[in-house]
Amino acid sequence: MDRCEQCIVRQFSALNALTKDELMRITVCKTSETIKKGQILFEEGDHLKGVYCIKKGICKLTKLSANGREQIVKLVSSGDLLGQRSVISNEKVNLSAVAISDMEICLLPKKDILRSFETNREFSSEVIRDVCHDLKNANNSTVDMAQKTVKQRLADTLIYLYNTFGEDEHGFLSAQMTREELAGMVGTATESLIRTLSDFIKQNLVTAKGKKLRVNAMEALEKISSG
Repeated sequence: MDRCEQCIVRQFSALNALTKDELMRITVCKTSETIKKGQILFEEGDHLKGVYCIKKGICKLTKLSANGREQIVKLVSSGDLLGQRSVISNEKVNLSAVAISDMEICLLPKKDILRSFETNREFSSEVIRDVCHDLKNANNSTVDMAQKTVKQRLADTLIYLYNTFGEDEHGFLSAQMTREELAGMVGTATESLIRTLSDFIKQNLVTAKGKKLRVNAMEALEKISSG
């Protein structure tokens, strides 16, 4: 079993504020699992048994709109935590989590996370800071959806994918997404996304090879994003 106190990915989350004793306690109680691409970690309305720590891979957090269209709220990857807000507030999750690549995850028991949240001030401060950061991003996203065009939002999404997940060995974006998933991130219909992406390809802003996308002109995308 991998020991939490020796795990590199904990350095990138609030878990780094846990003491050695707390990490050793979690190591004994946690469960580790390999998740296949397309597999559901949890669904909207579930009660979580703990907090997920992402060791490897990428996961999408989604919300269904009234018309049944999937909106991708956020992507999470190695070093991120999932479910801490719901665990701390003892509420059902309001999003679904689905793997968009093969993943390795650890489920950290709810009782141990709550115990550390109540007794470890540094850890609780880091968790609250993360939740506030997510709220800030959600507010910014709401404004962008209302004020930016599809063209601007697609540019934003491509910039985000490039800056957050980087490129593979062939220069394509590491986070590979279907056109439907990309539309879910942009917040538009798939048909509209495909038309706008085709315009980007014709202008040589990006190159497409199947699902793979390569960013060719970051500066031009940034200009489109800013209007």
